[in-house]
Amino acid sequence: MNALWKADLNTSSNPTASAARDIVALEGVRKVYPGRGSAAEVVALDAVDLRVAQGSILGVIGRSGAGKSTLIRLLSGLERPDEGRIAVDGTEFSSLDDRGLRKARRSIGLIFQHFNLLSSRTAFGNVALPLEIAGWSRRDIGARVDGLLELVGLSDKRNRYTAELSGGQKQRVGIARALATDPKVLLSDEATSALDPETTRQILTLLGGIRKQLGLTIILITHEMSVVRAITDDIVVLDDGKIVEAGPTFNIFANPQHSTTRAFVSTVSGTVLPETLQAQLGPVPIVGGRAIIRIVFSGPQAGEPVLSRLTRLLAADINILAGHIDTVAGRPFGTLAVAVPVTHGSVPAAIAALGRLDLSAEVLGYVP
Repeated sequence: MNALWKADLNTSSNPTASAARDIVALEGVRKVYPGRGSAAEVVALDAVDLRVAQGSILGVIGRSGAGKSTLIRLLSGLERPDEGRIAVDGTEFSSLDDRGLRKARRSIGLIFQHFNLLSSRTAFGNVALPLEIAGWSRRDIGARVDGLLELVGLSDKRNRYTAELSGGQKQRVGIARALATDPKVLLSDEATSALDPETTRQILTLLGGIRKQLGLTIILITHEMSVVRAITDDIVVLDDGKIVEAGPTFNIFANPQHSTTRAFVSTVSGTVLPETLQAQLGPVPIVGGRAIIRIVFSGPQAGEPVLSRLTRLLAADINILAGHIDTVAGRPFGTLAVAVPVTHGSVPAAIAALGRLDLSAEVLGYVP
């Protein structure tokens, strides 16, 4: 992760993050798992540098095998790095003995994909468990758990067993349990991937409210771009154990640089081209063919009649292939994939015209 990315994460779109201290810091973190039998060793994370500002929400995305699960295990203290240092809330996890690490881990709350609730306990009992382990008195546990169940909107489900709860309610219990020991950092490991879209929206709204109310730092490990689009201040992209791109959420959506990032952004930006068209894309313009251009709309430009202006300028018909308009990090954002006829100078003229309109544009390729 280079210095520019570090600076971007420390000047997050979260209005309070720029003035906040770093509550999570990773420097040169490397984790290697030995191979089994004749299999080669697996480098799960390699030379990872990351700083997360207090009170921010960071999304960590990547494909299966990118290193997301390893990262969350290291951040939570469940495993130790082979190289580098990890510090959370000023405490360097990598230098603690087992007893010190168990104590320090109370500053971190974990939310799991499949809830990890005990079926033999009620909602109250599941939230109370980490407090019982920490040695709290019964009276203090009762007051703390009742307050947390109210926070997540489950006061009326206090005595319900796990089997009596819906998926969204189970995850709310999981969130309350993660908050039980008053952590400074909340780690969410694919916490919404087992939920339907409406329940996912409700859980994300809840997490956003908890961040504001408690001043928590939240790190979301996910492969769902719709999740990071909805709630995060910043994004880190993992690929093959390395950070390949990072920055404020809006910037990542508006101008993804790495091929992995572009693939993730395209799944929610509406610019996924049909497979038949993708198969025809080539790098060289063909006279009489068409250039496929991706246009990014943001801020005030999202409502401008760009295509009609471009059509008049080029005196040619422009085909819309794909498009989407949404809100990212609270700002209007949209993309269009269009086909522009290739004539002498038409593509540079189109790109220049879009630039004068303060729009980002790139040529994805050319088709006959």
